[in-house]
Amino acid sequence: FKYKDTNVRKRLPLSIRVLLESAIRKCDGFYVKQEDVDNILNWEERQNEAEIPFFPARVLLQDFTGIPAMVDLAAMRDAVAKNGIDPNLINPKCPTDLIVDHSLQIDFSKWQDTAVRNQEMELIRNKERLQFFKWCSKAFKNVTVVPPDIGSVHQVNLEYLSQVVQEIGGFVYPDTVVGTDSHTTMINGLGILGWGVGGIESEAVMLGQPVSLTLPHVVGCRLVGSISTLATSIDIVLGITKHLRQASVGGKFVEFFGPGVSQLSAADRTTIANMCPEYNATVSFFPVDDTTLKHFKQTNFTEEKFEVMERYLKAVKLFRSSDDQTEDPQYSEVIEINLASIVPCVSGPKRPQDRVPVPCMKEDFLNCLNEKVGFKGFHIPKEKQCITVPFLHEGTEYFLSHGSVVIAAVISCTNNCNPSVMLTAGLLAKKAVEAGLTVKPYIRTSLAPGSGMVTHYLNASGVLPYLSQLGFEVIGYGCATCVGNTAPLPESVVDAIKQGDLVACGVLSGNRHFEGRLCDCVRANYLASPPLVVAYAITGTVGIDFEKEPIGFNPEGKEVYLKDVWPSKEEVQDVEEHTVVASVFRELRSRMQVKVLNCFHNLDAPDALLFPWDPKSTYIRCPPFFSKLSKEMPTPVSIDNAHALLFLGDKVTTDHISPAGSIARVSAAARYLQSKRLTPREFNSYGARRGNDAVMTRGTFASIKLQNRFIGKTGPKTLHIPSGQTLDVFEAAERYQRDGVPLIILAGKEYGSGNSRDWAAKGPYLLGVRAVIAESFEKMHKNHLVGMGIAPLQFLPGQNADSLELCGKERFSISIPEEFTPQQELTVMVRCFLMFNSCAFL
Repeated sequence: FKYKDTNVRKRLPLSIRVLLESAIRKCDGFYVKQEDVDNILNWEERQNEAEIPFFPARVLLQDFTGIPAMVDLAAMRDAVAKNGIDPNLINPKCPTDLIVDHSLQIDFSKWQDTAVRNQEMELIRNKERLQFFKWCSKAFKNVTVVPPDIGSVHQVNLEYLSQVVQEIGGFVYPDTVVGTDSHTTMINGLGILGWGVGGIESEAVMLGQPVSLTLPHVVGCRLVGSISTLATSIDIVLGITKHLRQASVGGKFVEFFGPGVSQLSAADRTTIANMCPEYNATVSFFPVDDTTLKHFKQTNFTEEKFEVMERYLKAVKLFRSSDDQTEDPQYSEVIEINLASIVPCVSGPKRPQDRVPVPCMKEDFLNCLNEKVGFKGFHIPKEKQCITVPFLHEGTEYFLSHGSVVIAAVISCTNNCNPSVMLTAGLLAKKAVEAGLTVKPYIRTSLAPGSGMVTHYLNASGVLPYLSQLGFEVIGYGCATCVGNTAPLPESVVDAIKQGDLVACGVLSGNRHFEGRLCDCVRANYLASPPLVVAYAITGTVGIDFEKEPIGFNPEGKEVYLKDVWPSKEEVQDVEEHTVVASVFRELRSRMQVKVLNCFHNLDAPDALLFPWDPKSTYIRCPPFFSKLSKEMPTPVSIDNAHALLFLGDKVTTDHISPAGSIARVSAAARYLQSKRLTPREFNSYGARRGNDAVMTRGTFASIKLQNRFIGKTGPKTLHIPSGQTLDVFEAAERYQRDGVPLIILAGKEYGSGNSRDWAAKGPYLLGVRAVIAESFEKMHKNHLVGMGIAPLQFLPGQNADSLELCGKERFSISIPEEFTPQQELTVMVRCFLMFNSCAFL
């Protein structure tokens, strides 16, 4: 490729240069054409217009979203074998890593050998799934499986899988990745371009297809100013998140530059990049600079690997010098954030974007009690706001009130890549214990580090025993509380909460905290830094002003304030320098490799080309998606006389559509599992059973927080319109399918927002849903619907179900032509009684 303008590449944002390199290297005239390369080179004129293909260097799967992808590949092998085709042709072409981390379920806390006990339960509960994973590692080429208890998917990606520069087949090129977790963007903090995709898209990439994306709008985020001495990386993260949310960066690339970037460590950057989905950007990219190189010198890179990486990045202009402003690229737009303006905050009580300055926490919570039910309100009557409910726990009387903390979790992925915040939490725990402070025993405390490295440096620094004394035992490695896998609260606590209709609280250092996700009876949940999680656990309530009120009393009855036990930045840095060193990475990597071998060595797995499906299995089932596999391309079919299965409002998340947490005992999925002779304790979670379509179909729209306008209250129920009966969503859909009635869903704005989940599209498809008519869609979920053959139809601007006077009980007919294009207008015929109305949709 030769171009007259030799400076064109220098003007491109560095993230766009990575896309350009991939396009040039993969240009074959079929998947990637000369036109695609030209479009990227002319990014300034073609952004937001041209569609380009992108071949990532690797695919990253975690088990919750990865297992359905691998189950689909296994089912695909069966389907091609039945059609007389060699099943060995079904193999990932793109290197794929599957990390088993979301299997972690907390069964024990505050016990000696807690992690060992939880691991034993995990192996018992997930044996079928782990055997399937081992079969995958043997049967499929290009698949590597990392077993549980090694680390969360993001930590493993950061510490072991990240290469920055790949050296394969005589080529040296940038390391890039797509993953089936929306927080794959964490890797952007190390200068590696990557983002989350759905399971459907990941399967396509695994099989050699490129990711198709619109050439993105790139927002340059210029960081200036000095960071406050009291602000942790979480405060920086939440501060930047708020600014970027206000800047409307949804669907765009964000690239950081400016003098403030050099103040952020590699761990800070990965923490910031991890929150990318919370402000809806596609990526949050920190180009490789001297800080990044310094980080990799401390990890597992050999001198030879390090030299190749540095020389290559500088040669192809993918290395950034933060001191030289003449190197600043041209961006679509630039926003500036002053780091000095960021103060310590928490986020909640229901959404990560609702930030609350810590000094205002008490006042804000009281305001939430008064406000009407919504994102910032619970509408508790004035006369009931001071209620106190006594209860017994292990023979001792305690009291709960509004704001009482019942869950306190320092969990993986968001913070644990950053030693400073974890060490701050550990040093705070040490000082608190030495001051005679304790945590009430009924509070569900847990510590789920992102990887063994965290445990290693917490132990090496001498703070782990103090965390344990406060109840923060290491329960294992992987996603736990954040995805609803917390241990059940004591029954006496649950009864007290229900008796007083209390707004009980959870505090966690994660990235997700939708209402009801941690526990059904915990209505207020706050994201906080690890040291603040420890602090709120000690106080036992969020209704405290740390500046004016003590967090507890020492044995002599003297008041102890947060400032008395909060470690200084100098203390934290001193400990960090003496514990988080290169030897930690090298030693831990060696130990983990041995552990992987031992773990897999003890598991039996089938040795066959085709997976031997067990009809008795409740975890792994052959899905029906390929049962009608044909060599002919199917044509679109119009929808006639459909009923609305659900009539939904705004902001229906993938959590509402396909929950990941525990399976309620009165749900359709529970009845199915009970028919298989399983007890409620053996149900596990929806996330763990994503390899079973029977469970996942029954779990579709099973969220207890689903707001269905047909019903008028929250819950996984709907109206079966022909009979007028209120049924579980699955039972209603089953009746419609028996009667041959197609289904649609009516919804409001931002349908499908939240975590990427392929079952949020697969589930509705298996329920018989043919179209979703909404005011707007989350882009990734819209792509998933298309991938499953569900039509995402958007109301015309200014229109919605209410403006068109739809009640949802009409019959809907949608004429879909054999050939159509995106954003084409279609006509939906709505029949109500004997009247017909014509409504246009986009």
